[in-house]
Amino acid sequence: MYTPESPADATRNLSQQCLNALAKVLPGLLGGSADLASSNLTLLKMFGNFQKDTPKERNVRFGVREHGMGAICNGIALHSPGLIPYCATFFVFTDYMRAAIRISALSEAGVIYVMTHDSIGLGEDGPTHQPIEHLASFRAMPNILMLRPADGNETAGAYKVAVLNRKRPSILALSRQKLAQLPGTSIEGVEKGGYIISDNSSGNKPDVILIGTGSELEIAAKAADELRKEGKAVRVVSFVSWELFDEQSDDYKESVLPVAVSARVSIEAGSTFGWEKLVGPKGKAIGIDRFGASAPAGKIYKEFGITAEAAVAAAKEVC
Repeated sequence: MYTPESPADATRNLSQQCLNALAKVLPGLLGGSADLASSNLTLLKMFGNFQKDTPKERNVRFGVREHGMGAICNGIALHSPGLIPYCATFFVFTDYMRAAIRISALSEAGVIYVMTHDSIGLGEDGPTHQPIEHLASFRAMPNILMLRPADGNETAGAYKVAVLNRKRPSILALSRQKLAQLPGTSIEGVEKGGYIISDNSSGNKPDVILIGTGSELEIAAKAADELRKEGKAVRVVSFVSWELFDEQSDDYKESVLPVAVSARVSIEAGSTFGWEKLVGPKGKAIGIDRFGASAPAGKIYKEFGITAEAAVAAAKEVC
């Protein structure tokens, strides 16, 4: 359990903590990275490399072959219900393995795809490495869970969902940059897909709803603090997984995103494509609909308008 007093950390680091905790209790968990283990942080520290002569070890060295890695994991997942494979690379490099990921979804193979460096927040590697359209593209793919956790509690929740979904693959989009441990986040919330992390409204009638995912949830929370100082009733919603939220009851959805509240602002460091479904015709979607740039995370976020100030300004426009 993480609290706001816990140190800030990148969700890729928190992912490594989860993987190593799970490996102790899931004897069938095994996997690795496409030659990026030191960046993806996917090494199971208590195990060696899986080889012909060391079949009990669980770190698989896939090499730089993303498509092959995904195909191998599909085989492992479908071979035995006791095996839970995971594989990893930078999120943008899902482009090299999209066919294998699609086969996971089509074949009901519960592969866990650990995708780090999930936004412009990765910084100086620049636009070749910065995902833009990737979140939207996987949200469009049938029978797959696209999960973008914001902190330690949400990363743990994402792994719980991924492990339990044995007939549906999961993609975890994880940050390179450090993120604060936020008040109000929870494992249980992640299981609902979208949930309220803070709200100073009453009667399910906030003046505005701010929706964030991953690294931008912290930005939404900061924007809410500013708006509340000005007397606004603001609800902040973490939207970790669209697919899981879609599966909730109508009553639950109404309790999070009431139909009567049309003042909504989403903020996500990726394409705004699809967000109109959630923010509606009167809402605003803050995102990135162009390629990224090479700069430190803080500077590029400001340059691209992925800021609390932008969220506050958008909220004032809609409410």
